[in-house]
Amino acid sequence: MKSLFAAHTLGSLTLNNRIAMAPMTRSRRPDHIPDLDTAEYYRQRAGAGLIITEGTFVSAEAQGYADVPGLWTDEQAAGWAAVTEAVHGAGGRVFAQLWHVGRVSHRSLQPGGAAPVGPSTRRAQAQVWIGDDGFADTDTPRALRTDEIPRLIADFTDAADRAARAGFDGVELHGAHGFLIEQFLNPRVNDRTDQYGGSVENRARLLLETLDALADRVGAHRVGVRLSPFTLANDLPADDEAEEMYAYLAPELARRGLAYVHLSDLRLSGGPDIAEDFLKTFRYAYDGTILLAGGLDRTRAEYLLTADLIDIAVFGRPFIANPDLPERLRDGLPLATPDPATFYGGGAKGYTDYPRH
Repeated sequence: MKSLFAAHTLGSLTLNNRIAMAPMTRSRRPDHIPDLDTAEYYRQRAGAGLIITEGTFVSAEAQGYADVPGLWTDEQAAGWAAVTEAVHGAGGRVFAQLWHVGRVSHRSLQPGGAAPVGPSTRRAQAQVWIGDDGFADTDTPRALRTDEIPRLIADFTDAADRAARAGFDGVELHGAHGFLIEQFLNPRVNDRTDQYGGSVENRARLLLETLDALADRVGAHRVGVRLSPFTLANDLPADDEAEEMYAYLAPELARRGLAYVHLSDLRLSGGPDIAEDFLKTFRYAYDGTILLAGGLDRTRAEYLLTADLIDIAVFGRPFIANPDLPERLRDGLPLATPDPATFYGGGAKGYTDYPRH
């Protein structure tokens, strides 16, 4: 029987347990460069079997939220190197999440005040945090030209290169939550008529080509992907072809020998559940490591592990106020409650000052 607290083999890595820390945006780096507070924040949580960093922008164009660290410059990579050193020194493992928001952005965050990019010109009815001025409505994107796609993929692979040089154990492609990769998957956002639009196979092409490029650059065993089936996040329209899309993707992902597939369930944010029937179907077609995030507690996580529907349970907000979360779960200790007022922005308060039990 699988246990949350048993070791797990992930590619060439041995994880100390089956508990992962979810990627969570904290918006504390106005210069986009991780600092010593960033390193301390992740070091404190290195008891997780795997840490997946906050979404990390792969280019200046990829930005959609203020004060988020990046991986498009060598200075940013040097900042991340201090993070990986701190996590490894505490016995942890860490992957960098590679992020491009696509249409979920605002001109003030884009180079030269340009329009954001997306698969089409369909604007997301959503808001993004732009810094001191608070939240703002997204701007209408411009559609990426077909001849821009290789450059876009190169942004991801260049960021993966920097992640490897910074000492990360691997990278996770953010293909979830209504951001760029998932915008291409959705037929109601992606109205393209080139080889990246139309059929299920065409709409999945950017995701799979990017994963292939990342695998070529750093090795498939060091590449994970995050997906959020059925999500409505960031104004992603309901997709009546989602079942067909994931029936196509599961075997395609399986044959690539990735480190893992990370499924994100957004029911606590108003999205639909990932049903157990879906997990069973996906597990049948995908024989690699499966991570699941979304409002899990110990009871639910252990049930899904025992049922062999997942391999690693991913916890998000509980890690904010409980840097020693695996120990608290193991020993049945009460969990501290995080302060939402300090989720985004600011300094050490609500970031590195939560105590261990």
